[in-house]
Amino acid sequence: MKNLNLKGLAPHKILIVKPSSLGDVVHSLPFLNTIRKCFPDAEIHWVIAQGFEGLLEGHPMIERLWVIKKDSWKKIQNATQTIQEIKVLFKQLKQGKYDLVIDMQGLLRSGVITAATGSPMRIGFAEAREGSRVFYTHTVTGGKNIHAVDRYLKIAEFLGCDISEILFPFPVSQSPSSLILHPSSFNAPDGYAVIVPGARWKTKRWPAEQFGKLASLLPIKTVIVGSSGDSNIADEIVSLSKGKSVSLAGKTDLKVLVDIMRRAQFVVSNDSGPMHIAAALGVPVYAIFGPTDPGRTG
Repeated sequence: MKNLNLKGLAPHKILIVKPSSLGDVVHSLPFLNTIRKCFPDAEIHWVIAQGFEGLLEGHPMIERLWVIKKDSWKKIQNATQTIQEIKVLFKQLKQGKYDLVIDMQGLLRSGVITAATGSPMRIGFAEAREGSRVFYTHTVTGGKNIHAVDRYLKIAEFLGCDISEILFPFPVSQSPSSLILHPSSFNAPDGYAVIVPGARWKTKRWPAEQFGKLASLLPIKTVIVGSSGDSNIADEIVSLSKGKSVSLAGKTDLKVLVDIMRRAQFVVSNDSGPMHIAAALGVPVYAIFGPTDPGRTG
């Protein structure tokens, strides 16, 4: 595979198609940092799924976010509205006149979005699934037994960019820490740890009673974070922590979650999106892996 060298013909507008998931978007940040430095004058846009936009909103390296309602689009009862929304999106993307579009998701939906731009250069992975590679003008072999960050950077390398520096540029939070939500019940003069008890698969979840026992033994207090679906687990951990934990599950958006992680002494987490955020921020992480391979996504 011969690398391109676009520095002499630097693209003016670049679109990154990476809607989800949370951990995958975090793993894409070094790619963003690399192409921003490689093409400093380019305008960079990003297609992101609703629910994850908080991770990139206000990012100084991104000029525009295209937020798509991919979960809503899956529901048959929303078919009429979905068709209309997709038509509008495709028309607007076509009008964007992108010089370069990069599909980092590699699925049918993202491939169709990539093709809808009409860009003369559409890049994706050779091993992309669901037939999406037919929508690309160029393909890059990412590989299977490789960490996600390194896999994404292979596209940057293909574009002729220097990939020697790996940084995770998060936008600076403008919101105060959400620990303010519990001023009377949470006093942590020695700092705090974060516990992330949720995960997408049940097989990836350490039992709540084990997290609760751990929280009761730690020398500092803990903050339990997660989605509203993790609230019951979080409450169980709090009840077992002997007054040393507070739950913010379902009470934070992504921006505040990043802020909480950034200030933590360390994080204990299942294999989940918040785990990747903490690791990318450089916070010490004690990750609990079950069926997944930490060599590829840890």
